Amino acid sequence: MTLRRDGSLTSTLLLVAANLLTPIAIFIFATGFFPYKPLLSGLADFGSLTEYGDPPVPPFDRLIFMVVDALRSDFVYSEKSGFQYTHSLIRNGVAIPFTAHATSPTVTMPRLKAITTGSIPSFLDVVLNLDEGDESSSLASQDTWLAQMKAKGTGKLIMYGDDTWLKLFPGTFDRVDGTTSFFVSDFTEVDRNVTRHIEEELATHDWNTMVLHYLGLDHIGHKGGPRSSHMEGKQVEMDYIVRQIFSAIEREETLQSTLLVVCGDHGMNDAGNHGGSSAGETSPALVFLSPKLRFLQSALKAPLPEEESFQYYTGVEQSDLAPTLAALLGFPIPKNNLGTLIPEFLPFWPNKNDQVQLLMRNAHQILDIIVAVFGSDGFELDPTSEACAVSKADYQELACEWRDISNAAKSMGATSEIDPEWIKSITKWLRKAQGLMSGMASNYDMPRLFLGQVVAVIAVACAIAAALLCIDDKAASFIPFAGIAIAYGVMMFASSYVEEEHQFWYWATSAWLGILGLKSLQSLGGTTSLKSRRSMFLTALASTRILREWNQTGQKFAGGPDIAKYFVSANPSAIWAVVGMVYLWIHYELRNGFSGLPAAIGFAVAAGLVLAAASFKIAFTREDAPELVTGVAKAMLDYSPIEGGNLISRARAVFLGIGLATACAVLFILARKRRSLKSPGSTAIEAVHHLYVLLAVTQSRLTNIPLFMLLNVQYKFLSSLDLGLVEISTASLLLQFMSYFAFGGSNAISSVDLSNAYNGIADFDAAAVGALTFIGNWAGPIYWTFATALLLLQNKQRRKQGGGGDKKPVALFKGHIALLTVFTACSVAAVMAACTVLRTHLFIWTVFSPKYLYCVAWSVGQHLVVNVGVGGLLFWLGSFELAHDK
Repeated sequence: MTLRRDGSLTSTLLLVAANLLTPIAIFIFATGFFPYKPLLSGLADFGSLTEYGDPPVPPFDRLIFMVVDALRSDFVYSEKSGFQYTHSLIRNGVAIPFTAHATSPTVTMPRLKAITTGSIPSFLDVVLNLDEGDESSSLASQDTWLAQMKAKGTGKLIMYGDDTWLKLFPGTFDRVDGTTSFFVSDFTEVDRNVTRHIEEELATHDWNTMVLHYLGLDHIGHKGGPRSSHMEGKQVEMDYIVRQIFSAIEREETLQSTLLVVCGDHGMNDAGNHGGSSAGETSPALVFLSPKLRFLQSALKAPLPEEESFQYYTGVEQSDLAPTLAALLGFPIPKNNLGTLIPEFLPFWPNKNDQVQLLMRNAHQILDIIVAVFGSDGFELDPTSEACAVSKADYQELACEWRDISNAAKSMGATSEIDPEWIKSITKWLRKAQGLMSGMASNYDMPRLFLGQVVAVIAVACAIAAALLCIDDKAASFIPFAGIAIAYGVMMFASSYVEEEHQFWYWATSAWLGILGLKSLQSLGGTTSLKSRRSMFLTALASTRILREWNQTGQKFAGGPDIAKYFVSANPSAIWAVVGMVYLWIHYELRNGFSGLPAAIGFAVAAGLVLAAASFKIAFTREDAPELVTGVAKAMLDYSPIEGGNLISRARAVFLGIGLATACAVLFILARKRRSLKSPGSTAIEAVHHLYVLLAVTQSRLTNIPLFMLLNVQYKFLSSLDLGLVEISTASLLLQFMSYFAFGGSNAISSVDLSNAYNGIADFDAAAVGALTFIGNWAGPIYWTFATALLLLQNKQRRKQGGGGDKKPVALFKGHIALLTVFTACSVAAVMAACTVLRTHLFIWTVFSPKYLYCVAWSVGQHLVVNVGVGGLLFWLGSFELAHDK
């Protein structure tokens, strides 16, 4: 039985509707899933708790707040740390170290919000963090310790470093010098622009708050990982800044009451990225430094042996900074704070009433938030009420415990000593309240969630109807594709499956290639053909296996042994030999593609492009990981004609060359100038395909470059088969996802690779950086968009040569896109449903919400822009070329 083909306008309209409704559904759902949280307005004051007297006298009147972006705890505290001077301060008791817990998402903007307000930011901030021009996330109208320091009126506020602070606090600082946080290619100037102001400001007496935000260490992590050869030098540099500031505090009389805080906004994982919830990403260092801290007698051992958990010294929440700074600097705790005063600093106030007042003010401030959310009913019960003796909701339990703590605080008024058990009780209550309110990370707009899902279901129906109308393959051929879509949708409802999604695509791809290979072997009768096909089949399966083992990804085995880490990186000569083979292969393919030109010119053009790209990659690697540049690669770089030029000009030369060559290939096609080809398969559209490969190689990490040869092996195997439309589309879907994970991608924000996002860019440009980031992270899937266009063209050509009729190009491509649209719409609907059903799940913000963002990238970026847009253009150009093949 076959399904009736209808090439009418109906199928086209249904397909267009499905591809329009999918992004509309995504937008509607997102506005309900990532809303801004309601916040208490205005600035806090000392108003209440007059029974304890005036607010305690703070030990400090100035603050130097030094953020070292991505300062993971072991970078400061471990034996391999470059912070040797800081170690001496910890041993001498003038520095108190902590490991702060940074909640997911571990990216700069939400972490700075947590640090300055003490609240738990919305997950939407992970999106706003990527937009340099966004001002909607401003904290100018919210209560923060910066606003409180400004309200004190004792001095100016100054800021040097990451311009995210300027976006968050417009008009707050009196002197500023912002640096772009996303230009990760810069390790040095981005920090020198901060350091050059320090000496002058330390000699100036008109400020009470100095914010310094260093970005170089984070940039090194993104480019080369935590074990980069640049990392130790950057740590030593930051340690010197600590020495410079601390020495001035000791020396200058006006700085005697200055508190220096050194901290990371987040950490980083083994790949040097962040955004997820792994131990390395959520464990930044936090150090308080001042000669006055000797009073606390807290000298500790430093450095410490390395800890795999990254937990050194006492652990605190990052939000605890806000109430702790409020106590130490003498201002009211910000209204929306959920942090708790770090108890290690209570001995600064020997008077018992002062300690009780500090803790009670912290408790009252959080109590105000709880009452604003749940109402005051539970907190107005009589202390002897039987309501506390029965089962209660979490907030009612807090109310009952609060009465006990409040009564105990009042009863201590007659004693001269503070009860240590009371301190434990109120600290426990604060942590419990913090946990309850932190769990309420969003107030979902349920009507929008349901409306978005309804629109997505309509898109699914339209896509399925369009596929049934415009594809004439046998009904049985749809079964594997349908099975993939259904299994994927079910998988989205389990956090472990989302984290380990790559396993599904690896196994499904291997199974599909196996089915296609066995089917083709059964159809062959000739011994020679059978041996050749069997060889290609086994090679394709072997390539798939190698791809699977190249980069460990996901959550369970992240950072585990893989080919890229434990073989390639350890054998730089071997990697350059394989990379050289990749460039030679690209040169060979481009030379054939340029065969319409005179032989010498075609060879020279291909050689020039490949040499420019190779020299850029070598120069890039020398800056990124110089230990990998050895042997022939180093000799090439040392050769003076190649040595000239910086990375920006090199990258621009490569991009310009690829652009011009692509334009020439397209003009060849449009001018209907058919060439006398040396190879029957070398067409202008294949030249465009290999020009993309050269671009993808340029945008990929050095260790991932060999993977393109493995992808080519898979493509050659598929091109040797006589595949139907559904078989091609199924293979394309599987290989797009499989290659994404094989290159190191995952469903965690921390796997976004920014190492090649600034190739050829001198200043931050959102569009250019976004495009280069997408190409770098989706290099494999985009490869299969190009390869699929070639497979569809081969299918069309076989039909024509076999007398099956020349199916119109738009009909063939429409069938392919209809199938991909079915999967895209189904996946969007499934992810939305999972996020709705599991919105109270423990991992909603660490697993399911990042998955939703990746779903958006796949649906809008890969499907609509690449598969539909770029793929459609390629298929049309190829069809035009074949139509004029004489």
